[in-house]
Amino acid sequence: MKIAVVQMDVAFADPDRNFGQVEGFIEEAAKAGTEVIVLPEMWNAGYALKELERLADVNGERTKKFLSRLATKHHVHIVGGSVATKKNGRFYNTMYVVDQSGDIVSEYDKAHLFKLMDEHKFMSAGEKANVFTLAGVTCGGIICYDLRFPEWTRTHALKGAAVMFIPAQWPKPRIDHWQLLLQARAIENQCYIVAVNRVGEDPNNEFNGHSMVIAPWGELLLSGEAGEGIFYTELDFQEVKRVRKAIPVFDDRRTHLYEL
Repeated sequence: MKIAVVQMDVAFADPDRNFGQVEGFIEEAAKAGTEVIVLPEMWNAGYALKELERLADVNGERTKKFLSRLATKHHVHIVGGSVATKKNGRFYNTMYVVDQSGDIVSEYDKAHLFKLMDEHKFMSAGEKANVFTLAGVTCGGIICYDLRFPEWTRTHALKGAAVMFIPAQWPKPRIDHWQLLLQARAIENQCYIVAVNRVGEDPNNEFNGHSMVIAPWGELLLSGEAGEGIFYTELDFQEVKRVRKAIPVFDDRRTHLYEL
């Protein structure tokens, strides 16, 4: 699976500009022969939470049509990071995944809301896991703060996910946690991690990228460092099978000891 990670600066409270930027990035990545293009968290408006009534994508219609059009045009799969949406009168941080035929194969609302950025004051939490299939591969997707809950990533791995996509707006002061947690999630679940973090600033935070792709043994296959750009790598899913055979942690689990 050929992966393109889009590490971009998100224009605060400016969806039109962000949609234009994303279209350019997707076109560039598609020309490079990519199969799967991955976007960051809340790329449509950033964390302009006080302006969600004006900015949020109602029922995700604009985003879904946009991603579907580009996926079909360029014959690529798109893991659409996440966008601010409004559904049934509530706001959500929502990931859409579109296959190369333009079909929406997954819709996921962020399950763990980040209080340090006041997300819980404006948005509602999702209630479902996010497991889907792209190019014949079982995948999972979670969003940013979800990463700090190992049981949530494990839930997706137990459902068969061989790769986890994790879009984020992870602030610079805690970027060391970002890498350590990503590598831990890859090692303990014996899966690939494809994690996309934004760059740039908003009124309250600075973001320095370091998007990463990590192999099932924990090797860092890609690091986007701190600049804006598209970064490429390939995933070999036979490696997932080899690692899980070498150390059969899923077979050796003793679930009766884990209940509180």
